[in-house]
Amino acid sequence: MQDKIAIYTLTSALHDEQAVQAATSQFLDNLHIDYEMMGSDYATYGSHALDLIYVRTGGTEGIFKRLLPMLQRVSRQPFYLLTSGKSNSLAASMEILSYLRQRGIKGEILHGSNEYVTRQIKVLTTVGIARQKLHGARLAVVGAPSDWLISSRYDREALHDRLGIELIDIPMTEVLAAHEAADGQVTDRALEAMAPTDAIRHAIPGAMRIYQALRQLVERYRLQGLTLRCFDLLTAVKNTGCLALAQLNAEGIVAGCEGDVPAALSMLIGQALTGKAGFQCNPAIIDPELGQITLAHCTIPLNIVEHYELDTHFESGIGVGIRGFMPTGDVTLFKVAGDLTRHFSQNATLLRNESQPGMCRTQQVLQLSQPEQANYFLTDPIGNHHVVLPGHNKEVIDRLMNAIAL
Repeated sequence: MQDKIAIYTLTSALHDEQAVQAATSQFLDNLHIDYEMMGSDYATYGSHALDLIYVRTGGTEGIFKRLLPMLQRVSRQPFYLLTSGKSNSLAASMEILSYLRQRGIKGEILHGSNEYVTRQIKVLTTVGIARQKLHGARLAVVGAPSDWLISSRYDREALHDRLGIELIDIPMTEVLAAHEAADGQVTDRALEAMAPTDAIRHAIPGAMRIYQALRQLVERYRLQGLTLRCFDLLTAVKNTGCLALAQLNAEGIVAGCEGDVPAALSMLIGQALTGKAGFQCNPAIIDPELGQITLAHCTIPLNIVEHYELDTHFESGIGVGIRGFMPTGDVTLFKVAGDLTRHFSQNATLLRNESQPGMCRTQQVLQLSQPEQANYFLTDPIGNHHVVLPGHNKEVIDRLMNAIAL
């Protein structure tokens, strides 16, 4: 797969090639995109981040119809029909799109102002690159989903067929064996300086042993991500995975809590689209009238916070938890179902970080861009965990999810 935009053409033989070529150059120059012109040679179609079919003239519907069986074999992207509107190209594109729709095939016409079309192409390229990253990714379920995640099911076949993601099962016994062999060396002495109590300071080497154990599994199984049945560690090793998961996420390895596959999947998709780690968290308080939501958890990726503090794990009062402070401003709240049948995405503003008693250590108050969307959490949520991503990313998330929808 190539990290490029490729443009293929459909042109009727009835039109003057010199005039069509002049119009093509003018149109594409105004889009300000980097692309590779493939012309009418479709041999490499389906091998790029984004393959565009530039319908240059009318009278091309039959050409496309003849090409369609081959194009379907080599690509799972929707068909993106680029048109300038000249030489009856828009009319031909509409006929082609109608033909695709009649057969249940996804497609879309890219047409409008230069600025609009350029933006759509850039968004679709981001989606295409993300799909390349996700294809072949290996996501491990370490242990099993926590017993209370009664609705957080997942479909291995759907993840593999529609995104190319492979789920790997790793028993907790492997984590515990690797933990036993780890030395727990604290390479970042700043961690000890941040520990406010002797109990937390003494727990840091044990937390680092959990990190070393998980890091070993990442290398052994060639993982791009994992989700850990972390509460088992409370009894097994008298410590928590919060620090380990925070560090792994900061290193680019998606690391989720409680064996929650849909949450880890959401983090993996978010990272592929944005290049940034996501914060897996629980909604704790919702104001449906204002559209504000308070989210909390005891770990957060260390590379998306301005600063952080060490504390104990909230529910157990032991081990090492993280109180992280993300920069206020634009964020996105995201969750995908484990069978990819639906998703929730909403742009929001991080209003403030809090440190209130009675909930997990990292706490965020978000204002949803569409306040009425708060009702989703009270009427039809996708499980309890959701993911906060830095920046406004709803458009690219929706584009990706719509592209893979059945």
